[in-house]
Amino acid sequence: MRTADSEPATAPSFVSSGLAARTRASTTQLAGSSVAYWVYEPERTTAETRTVLVIHGFRGDHHGLLRVADQLPEMRLIMPDLPGFGSSGPFTDAAHTVERYGRFISDFMNALGLGPDTVLLGHSFGSIVAAHFVADHPDAVRPLILVNPIAAPALEGPKGLMTRLAVLYYRLSARLPRPLGLALLRSPLIVRVMSMAMAKTKDKDLLRFIHGQHHAYFSAFANRESLLESFTASVSSNVAEVAPRLTLPVLLVAGEKDEIALLRDQHRLAGLLPDATLDVIPGVGHLIHYETPEPAAGFIRRFLKDHPA
Repeated sequence: MRTADSEPATAPSFVSSGLAARTRASTTQLAGSSVAYWVYEPERTTAETRTVLVIHGFRGDHHGLLRVADQLPEMRLIMPDLPGFGSSGPFTDAAHTVERYGRFISDFMNALGLGPDTVLLGHSFGSIVAAHFVADHPDAVRPLILVNPIAAPALEGPKGLMTRLAVLYYRLSARLPRPLGLALLRSPLIVRVMSMAMAKTKDKDLLRFIHGQHHAYFSAFANRESLLESFTASVSSNVAEVAPRLTLPVLLVAGEKDEIALLRDQHRLAGLLPDATLDVIPGVGHLIHYETPEPAAGFIRRFLKDHPA
């Protein structure tokens, strides 16, 4: 497991040198687990500066959202590695469920003194965690931003077969002898196939960057047990099941070619939300945070101007 002060340098062609100057790495202890997090301070504090708490997706860590943070220099972004991923230890008191990750958000916000003007942003699996947290704590944050949100049950529809295959993959990896199970989970070939399946860009340099990010960080999980629990949580819940309870303003940033969170499901989700804004980025799939951070940041900036603290 990497530590907060030993992360590798990010390719300078896709993350600006100015981001490093804004970065502060820290750790905190929550319920017996060490949680690593990174704060990206605003270059200049203005009336539009907001604090944005970012919840990353399954098998990712804070690195995945760096390009988005780079495009929001006027904001203060706080990005923890979720327990069980990246440089954070796993939960020691409960399984890695959506509910437990929701309690983590509460504990983390309390530890950092984050109040109800905090903006909550979730990507992919992080969208599920963030939405369920807000449904249970309606006054904790405002507003809510979901990027590539998981808008429908993973086991239903055209992607159901691939999800069932993934379930078998993670269950098999957990049951094999430890060296074989870890080798299967961290197989460079499988990681590359997953990366190629999600990427839509035709830019060869950006594609190499994305593959490099996945190879560097996709296998940074604490252990097989916590990974299986988190995966089970990711395919057992979705945002739509709590949508009517999300009464605050919600921004959905969707990819036109997303094969994990289908566009038709995003439109359906927007219809279920009491106060929703849906912005669709053409030509991109489930990797908005890597491939199209500029338009995503533009949508976020506009949304926050429309919904000030």
